[in-house]
Amino acid sequence: MRDRRLATEHARALLVGARADRPRAGDGPAAPTAPVAVKLCGLTRPRDVEAANAAAPDMAGFVVDVPSSRRSVGFEVLVDLLAALDPRVAAVGVFVDEPPELVGLAVAAGVDVVQLHGHEDDAYLRRLRATLPAGVPVIQGFLVAGPDDVERADASAADLILLDGGRGQGRPFDWGLLAGVTRPYVLAGGLGPDNVALALRAAARAGARPWGVDMSSGVETDGAKDPIKMAAAVAAAKGAER
Repeated sequence: MRDRRLATEHARALLVGARADRPRAGDGPAAPTAPVAVKLCGLTRPRDVEAANAAAPDMAGFVVDVPSSRRSVGFEVLVDLLAALDPRVAAVGVFVDEPPELVGLAVAAGVDVVQLHGHEDDAYLRRLRATLPAGVPVIQGFLVAGPDDVERADASAADLILLDGGRGQGRPFDWGLLAGVTRPYVLAGGLGPDNVALALRAAARAGARPWGVDMSSGVETDGAKDPIKMAAAVAAAKGAER
């Protein structure tokens, strides 16, 4: 049985570093001080959770009630998967334009971190924070095609931003655009065991080492999570900075 108190404490401890690393107005980009955090996303089956527990990422992501996504899980399935997740792995619920009240129900059921991947604006974020228990971290995802997208992400009121190339479609974006990032962020988009270390080095060369990395399609084989790739991806990301 998942220890909810331990899981919540772990999730909030993860985000403490990101909040501390966020620069003040007028400062340049701050270099993250903690090891890169690793998220494996799009878990849909008990065997995916078992593989995540074995791989030991920092976070595991669940796409909640998004009919357009093949990785979506309903509320009842989500509850069962959360119960099996190691409490040392923070559970991230990924939501697309979901009413804040329903996001709150998922948090009450065991989601530790909220990730938004729709058209949510600052007004939505205010409503969401009024609904959630104090201290629940919020990540906002942005598709990146050019400098304007990076600038828009930089202005988000979320605790963390996630920069993606295609919402789980396995598409990297131009990592050179990371030079425009001025706050802690999660790097996503086509990452997996074969290129995550390369991406981290490219981000470092751009002067924008990410707070974390997010991998989904890159740890799949034939559209399903692959335990070997999951373990290799976590090891590659953690080993890239040693």
